[in-house]
Amino acid sequence: MTTPAVLNFLCAGAAQGLVKALQQRFTAETGATLQGRFGAVGAMKEALLAGEPCDVMIVTAAMIDALCEEGRLCADSRRPLGQVFTGVAVCEGAPQPDVSTPAALKATLQAADSVWFPDPVRATAGIHFANVMRELGVHDELQPRFRTYPAGAIAMREMAASRLPGAVGCTQVTEINYTPGVTLAGVLPVPFELATVYSAAVAGQAADAGLAQRFVEMVCGPDSLELRRAGGFVV
Repeated sequence: MTTPAVLNFLCAGAAQGLVKALQQRFTAETGATLQGRFGAVGAMKEALLAGEPCDVMIVTAAMIDALCEEGRLCADSRRPLGQVFTGVAVCEGAPQPDVSTPAALKATLQAADSVWFPDPVRATAGIHFANVMRELGVHDELQPRFRTYPAGAIAMREMAASRLPGAVGCTQVTEINYTPGVTLAGVLPVPFELATVYSAAVAGQAADAGLAQRFVEMVCGPDSLELRRAGGFVV
């Protein structure tokens, strides 16, 4: 009896909802099982460099390009998923705050009882949002209210579970849209707007490069276009 193939992936939290939505389809079409983990892009890079099993990597386009240059990913396999903006979230049913201008965002954050966001050291949105709060002059004031997690999807899930009416979160729009119990209040205002392009590529250590490329094409190709748009990817 042949053992079913396993495709290992390392994936940024921004694409977690998309990958999970495609999981059953990929297995039905290939017979292969998807196995891997999601997290901050910095953590995914660390895992790859540490030798964690990886056939496909889905992170920021900038990181994909750098890892291709190092020979750790296959340059001719990379494909773009789309662009993702960073947004502000509240718990479902809570009043929608105004985040349309820097002044409005500052007032919304100062009025928040708790502030939920991803790792400010290794997560794309977390690093950016921490810098936004510094530029607004509220970082130190709000620090006792911080609720930080390894990835934005986890931060949003925990915020939804808290059901706190005064909770405000910030992460990639896709992580907000894919999480039940939280609602997108709006994207970060100019000049704090952050749009990140995500890509996928086959790892140089892939056990089955053909199978890995098939998954990359499914995630980034026309089959997932509507899923990506519905989740918040700008394609």
